[in-house]
Amino acid sequence: MSSGIAARSAGRRTLCVALSVLLLQVSVESTAEAAEEPARGVCGTTVGVPSAPEGAQVVEPGTDLTDRTRFSPPGTTFWLAPGTHHLSDDQFGQVMPKDGNVYLGAPGAVLDGRRLNRAAFTTSAKDVVIRGLTIRGFLGQLDQGVVNHDSGERWTIEGNVIEDNDGAAMMTGSGQRVIGNCLRNNGQYGINAYRAGGGLSDLLIEGNEITGNNTGDWETKIPGCGCSGGAKFWAVNRADIIGNFVHHNHGVGLWADTNNNDFLIQDNVIEDNASEGLFYEISYNLELIGNTFRRNALVQGRNRAAKGDSFPVASVYISESGGEPRLPARTSHIDIRGNLFSDNWSGITLWENADRFCNSPANTSSLSCTALVSPLSTCSDPGIATAPLYDDCRWKTQRVLVHENTFEFDGSMEGCLDRCGRMAVLSNYGTFPAWSPYRGNVISEAITFRQDNRWYENQYYGPWRFVARDASRQLTPAQWQAEPYRQDVCSGFGEAVTC
Repeated sequence: MSSGIAARSAGRRTLCVALSVLLLQVSVESTAEAAEEPARGVCGTTVGVPSAPEGAQVVEPGTDLTDRTRFSPPGTTFWLAPGTHHLSDDQFGQVMPKDGNVYLGAPGAVLDGRRLNRAAFTTSAKDVVIRGLTIRGFLGQLDQGVVNHDSGERWTIEGNVIEDNDGAAMMTGSGQRVIGNCLRNNGQYGINAYRAGGGLSDLLIEGNEITGNNTGDWETKIPGCGCSGGAKFWAVNRADIIGNFVHHNHGVGLWADTNNNDFLIQDNVIEDNASEGLFYEISYNLELIGNTFRRNALVQGRNRAAKGDSFPVASVYISESGGEPRLPARTSHIDIRGNLFSDNWSGITLWENADRFCNSPANTSSLSCTALVSPLSTCSDPGIATAPLYDDCRWKTQRVLVHENTFEFDGSMEGCLDRCGRMAVLSNYGTFPAWSPYRGNVISEAITFRQDNRWYENQYYGPWRFVARDASRQLTPAQWQAEPYRQDVCSGFGEAVTC
C-alpha cells in the first residue's frame, strides 16, 4: 500500500513539473505579447451620434435644455446639435431627466458648466441614456457627481467624454451601464459608485478610459480620507469591470471600499497610477482575471521608502478582504489568476489590521460593520470573544488564491532601497482597544497560516522577495516555499520551476 502511495505521489510531481513547464512557456509568450502591444483608450477619439434619430427633439446651442426637458414627456429623445451648450446662469442650473429620457450629442456637441453649474444631470429618474456628449467644466462638490448626481437606476452612459470637472465625473445607480467613455482629469473620481444608505447592485463598467483623475489631490488635503481614485466603489453587490484602460490617476486606479461583494475585474490594462492599481478593502468575493498591471504605485512606493516606511506597498492591495461562502456570489474566494504584473513597485499584498474590526475605535469606517453582523454594537465585550462573533466581527483576509500569474520587475528600480519587488501576507501586532480579543500575534498567525491564503503556479522574473507574518520578516524565494509557509508550489523563478 505504501509503494502505491509513493507511485501516485511521483506521478503527481511529474505532472506538476510538466504543467509548470507549459505555464512557463505560455507566460513568456503572453508577457512578450503584452509588452509589445500598447494599451488603446477612447480619449482622443471623436464621440457623437451623427444625426438626430426619427422623432428626436433637436436642441441647438442657446436653447434651454432644462426647460425643454421639463415640458416634454418621459421617454423623450433629445439630440444636441454641434456647438457649445450652456445651462442657466446660477450654480444650480441642471438638467432633470424623466424616466426613459435619452440625451444624444452630435459630434462636436459640448455641455459646458462654465465653472459655474454644480451638476449636469440630476434626479433619480430611471432608464436614462446619455450618449455622445462632451461634458466639462462643472463644479461638482466633494463626493458628488456631475452626471447621474442622484444615483438613478439603470442609466446607460455610453460613448461620452466627461472631463475637467470638480468632484466625480459621475455617480452610479443600480443596474447602471458605463460603456466606452473617456473619464479624464476630474477633480476627485472618474466614477463614484456610491449611494447614501448603500444598496447599489449590478454595475457594468466596460471599455472606458479612466485617466488623470484626482486633480484636486484629496488625499493630501484630507489625509486618510479614502476619497480619491480613478473609480471608487462603496457597498456594491455585483460589478463587472471589463476591458477598461485605467492609467495615470493621481492615486489609486480602482478602489473598492466597504462591503463590496461579487466583483469581476477582467481584461483591463491598469498602469502608471500613482498608488495601487487595485485596492480591495473590507470587501468580499472577487475574481481578478487576465489583467495587465504596469508601473503602478511607483510614486507612493518611493515616497514611503524615502521616509523609511517598511510596509510592502503593492500593485494589488487586498486589505481586510476575502472570500466568504455565506455571501451569494460567482466565487467564494478572492481569485487572482492569469494576470501580468510588470515593473510595478511591488506585487500583491494581503493585509489584515488586527485592530480594525466592527465597533473598534481603530476602524476608520466607523459607522460600518461586516456584512455578517448587525448592528455593529453587537461586536463588544464579552460576546466578541466567542463564536460566532469572534470571526464575524472581523473583515478577514481569507481564501485568497494567487495563481497562474506572471510577475516581473527590474531590481534596479529608482528609489527602491530594498523595499520594492515584494510579495506579502502580513498583519500588525494587535494592541487596541483593551477589550479586543485580537491583541498580540493572533491575526498575523491567522492570515499567514490559517485563513487559506495561497500562492501557486506563478512565474517570477527579477529579484523578488517575500514578506510573511509582519513587515520585519523578509524571505528569499526558497524560504517562502519551504516550511512553515509552503507558498508558491509549482512556481517558477527565472527559468527554474520548483514543485
